[in-house]
Amino acid sequence: MFDLVHLWVIRQLTLGEFSSRRAVVSKAAWMAAKIAVFAYLLNIVGHLILVALGLLPYPLGPALVVATMLTPPVSFIVAVIAYSVVGLAIYDLGMSRQRFEMLSRTDMLSGLMNRRAFLDTFEQVRGPVALIVLDIDRFKAINDTLGHKAGDDVIVRVAQTVTHALGEGATAARIGGEEFAVLLAGPRMESASDLAEAIRQAVEDMGFEVAGRRISVTVSAGVSEGVSGLGFSELFSSADRALYIAKAGGRNRIVHAKDLADASRDASYPAGSHAEMIPSRLTA
Repeated sequence: MFDLVHLWVIRQLTLGEFSSRRAVVSKAAWMAAKIAVFAYLLNIVGHLILVALGLLPYPLGPALVVATMLTPPVSFIVAVIAYSVVGLAIYDLGMSRQRFEMLSRTDMLSGLMNRRAFLDTFEQVRGPVALIVLDIDRFKAINDTLGHKAGDDVIVRVAQTVTHALGEGATAARIGGEEFAVLLAGPRMESASDLAEAIRQAVEDMGFEVAGRRISVTVSAGVSEGVSGLGFSELFSSADRALYIAKAGGRNRIVHAKDLADASRDASYPAGSHAEMIPSRLTA
């Protein structure tokens, strides 16, 4: 019997997590009502035990009336306050944890996933995947000519354009200064080239003005396909090489990794490691 009561009390004291402050108050009221009933029953039992032992110093009837009038409301009020205080603290801690988790996985400028969150998402995908790596053309010139504020505005606008072009089953992230990535899984991977072209065209058409001056903003992209089990590095390397060729071929274009051999011959793709070619491409 004691074990059953002990388990019941533990369950009542376990608040769990809450979806809103209103849920905290509702839970507190419900738990306080049960505690008030439990406290009242304990009071009655206590009085009956005292009567049986001949220890009750006053008549049982008036004692039960007092117990009925005082025990339930007092215990209810105390329990509501206690549960609400603790419940609201738990709710606030949960919300803070969620905000921290969101901030740690979000690029603050663009509002897209950051590289860490994108890699985590990739690790959860199974089966065929496609990766699009996009880079804003001549971004350094925009920063140098118009200032970093204009550069930041361009990144934000491109991020918005990428987001609008995506549908279900696609994930976008900002993985570098002016570099973005889009992950497609399952049947959607077959439309990777079409999606990349749609993004490229949308960015070209979006229009951008700084201090009344209209400037042209374009992106180049590399597309690669594979299986998630092969790992992110291999897929990214193929897409990044295709992106390099798109840059070398005149920018504002899409290159698929499956055409990499022909495209690299046309663009005179330089020999050397992947690490050696990234700096030159990122400053293009």
